Amino acid sequence: MEVTEDAEQRMRKAVEVASHDFAGIRTGRANPAILEGIKVDYYGTPTPLVQLAGISVPEPRQLLVTPWDRNAINSIMKAIQASDIGLTPMSDGNVIRLNVPPLTEERRKELIKLLHKKAEEHRVAIRNIRRDANERLKAQQKKSEITEDDLKEEQEKIQKLTDKYIAEIDKLTQAKEAELREV
Repeated sequence: MEVTEDAEQRMRKAVEVASHDFAGIRTGRANPAILEGIKVDYYGTPTPLVQLAGISVPEPRQLLVTPWDRNAINSIMKAIQASDIGLTPMSDGNVIRLNVPPLTEERRKELIKLLHKKAEEHRVAIRNIRRDANERLKAQQKKSEITEDDLKEEQEKIQKLTDKYIAEIDKLTQAKEAELREV
C-alpha cells in the first residue's frame, strides 16, 4: 500500500539525516563533515564553506581548507572561529590549517550526551512518521477504502519498519559513541 511505502521512504530519509547529523559531531579525528554547517560571509552573502573551498585531510588530526578565492581566507577564518566546533584556524595566506586536538574526557562526555540527545530526536521523528501513517490508514478504513484486516496488517508492517529504522539509528549511535570514546 502507498501509505506503508511512503512511511518507509520517510523513515529511510530520517536515518540518512541522522547519519549526516552524527557525522558533524567532532571526534578526536579530522573529518571534513565537521565543517559542513559553517556559513561564511562572502561578499555580504552567507555561503556554505564547502562552496568556497576544498577541504582535505592530509593527516589524521588535521584539516586543510583550500579556498578557491584567496580574498575569502579572512572571512573563512572568522566563520570557523565563530562556529562552535572548537578549532582554531591558522593560515599561511594560501591555505587554512585546522589542527584537531585530542578530546578531553569532559568534552568527550559532553559530545556523547549531545549524540544521545540527537539520536532521541531522530527516534521521535521515526515514531511520528509511524503515527502519521497509522492515522492515514485509520482514515482510509473509516472511509471504507480498506478492511479492518488490511488495517491491522498494514499497522503491523509499519511497526516492523519502525523497529527496523530505530534499530538502525541505535546502531549509528553506538558506532559514533565508540568513535567518541576512542582515545
